Amino acid sequence: MRYRREDVVARALRVLDDYGLADLTMRRLGTELGVRPSALYHHFANKQSLLAAVADEILDRAPWPVHEEWEQQVALVCSVLRDSLLAYRDGAEVVASVWSFGLGASRPYDELLRALGKGGLGDLAPVAARTLLHFVYGHAVDEQTHLQAAAVGAIPDDVREESDFETGLGLVTAGIFLARAVRSAE
Repeated sequence: MRYRREDVVARALRVLDDYGLADLTMRRLGTELGVRPSALYHHFANKQSLLAAVADEILDRAPWPVHEEWEQQVALVCSVLRDSLLAYRDGAEVVASVWSFGLGASRPYDELLRALGKGGLGDLAPVAARTLLHFVYGHAVDEQTHLQAAAVGAIPDDVREESDFETGLGLVTAGIFLARAVRSAE
């Protein structure tokens, strides 16, 4: 049976969510699809390009917000990104790695850059967008790693009372807003 690229990505996402990144191999994916692993190379040159497509699919499924106020848009984009990363096992690691390697997963950066540009950050906008992404990716990887380690008994299941994501995001955005105000005053 021949599969379309979209079918392969959808199954790869399911394998990721069921087994984790370490077990998302071309061999396992081929087995899941009932094809030889070499058949997957018709759609993807290598595993990295497959992971890039999986990361983009995770992001494409997100309900990207639109808000008139740029400050609210920034916060909403970061929150939607975090939720999207946590929606899939190892989703944070996949998306953060793909972005870091420059292979894809650029939608959050583009959304943040647009909002920050609307806020008048000028040449600070790209640095601010990357800073926000570093915070969101790092926080999500930390949360996901903790949950998964607790789930397999590697650490005590001391469920964190509440996430400090919103507070941390507030600290980062406060710094960005302050930098904007300083720039505007100069």
